[in-house]
Amino acid sequence: MPRLTKIYTRTGDRGETRLGSGEHVPKNHARIVAYGTVNELDALLGVVLATRPAAELVEPLRRIQNELFHAGAELCLSPAAREKTPGPRIAARHVTALERLIDGLNAKLEPLKNFVLPGGNPAAAFLHAACTFCRRAEREIISLAQQEPVGEHVIAYMNRLSDALFVMARYENRMSGVEETLWDSHA
Repeated sequence: MPRLTKIYTRTGDRGETRLGSGEHVPKNHARIVAYGTVNELDALLGVVLATRPAAELVEPLRRIQNELFHAGAELCLSPAAREKTPGPRIAARHVTALERLIDGLNAKLEPLKNFVLPGGNPAAAFLHAACTFCRRAEREIISLAQQEPVGEHVIAYMNRLSDALFVMARYENRMSGVEETLWDSHA
């Protein structure tokens, strides 16, 4: 478990930061961008929870926040450091859990007949936004993966998570009695 005894280090003043291994890299390094975007998503899920979403979404959202820290812990290590450093990792079981969540919530929703515009009640609107943050994080992780290896299940996890967040937004609107706004392709 990390011990944070000092919050500022002043290395950022020179445009650098440290990876989990202690290696100094520029703050715009692909690895920093990838896990920084995951961190942005995690913060937005905190906003979703602050809006008091449907009770059935609270536990999965808290679990997902924790799993995003797993992803960040995995992404903050170079491939060589990851092999030597034990710690939390995104595993196939995390991807499977998201699939079960999606299937369970989706079974309670009307089938999609068109694209849904983001919005609805505040929790649903923030979940729609979180879905887009997740897709951006996935793109950043893919960019990193094109340069050096990332954890085996991280990309699949982020891909599934964006789907889960979209379904959660739809579920939230349904539970709060808010009708979804469908895309009008003739507008």
